[in-house]
Amino acid sequence: MLPQIETILKSRTPIVSTTEELAYPGYTHIKHARQIHAWAKKAKVAVLSTGVNPGFVMDTLPIALTAVCARVDRIIVNRVQDARSRRLPFQQKIGAGMTTEQFQKQVADGSVRHVGFTESIAMIADALGWTLDRITDNVEPKLATVTTSSEFLAVDPGYVCGIVQEGVGYRKGEPAIRLHMEAYLGAPETYDSIEIEGSPRIAVRVAGGIHGDIATTSIVINLIPRVLGAAPGLHTMRDLPLPSFFPGR
Repeated sequence: MLPQIETILKSRTPIVSTTEELAYPGYTHIKHARQIHAWAKKAKVAVLSTGVNPGFVMDTLPIALTAVCARVDRIIVNRVQDARSRRLPFQQKIGAGMTTEQFQKQVADGSVRHVGFTESIAMIADALGWTLDRITDNVEPKLATVTTSSEFLAVDPGYVCGIVQEGVGYRKGEPAIRLHMEAYLGAPETYDSIEIEGSPRIAVRVAGGIHGDIATTSIVINLIPRVLGAAPGLHTMRDLPLPSFFPGR
């Protein structure tokens, strides 16, 4: 994305992106983040990457919930989705219809996985002032036990119907931040949940989950006024004022 970002910033145009790695690049792409920040400062405009995940469900929302805590020991976020209702590119991204061998090959080359767990974990840790020992990000296939289908494809038993992915941030040798996602055709329930272990303990569950496609487009549009009003430079969701629905005038 760097060449596109550079071209846009040369025209002195602010950017709201959905590039996952750009949502919190200070942990994984420090050099690129500094370059984009310098370009944006020179152009006197702001740059932000956001979305539903990363950008909200598994980072911004848990961070906001900790504001009422006197102590936080551990954060666990679960996102489970029945992928039958999602668009075809999403179903392909989670490996639906592949053999196990095809799935593992595409996991190895990075084409099948959810991108953003590392960025979300780093954002949460920085917000809480935690120094992490390491961050892991593991991907496994979800295999169909019965024939299941969507509008776009059908999956027979033994084939991959989706993905199970878990990212963990370790602090002092213990898992302190755990992000768990299951997205597969035929999931019996779709939901998002956030658990904060501490004082007080907080457990939030969004029945039906936050719709990935609608939420992604909405948060991008709703953040435009925040980006237009922000200081020049590269920003993250941690930097900007509290986001909200913005109907326009």
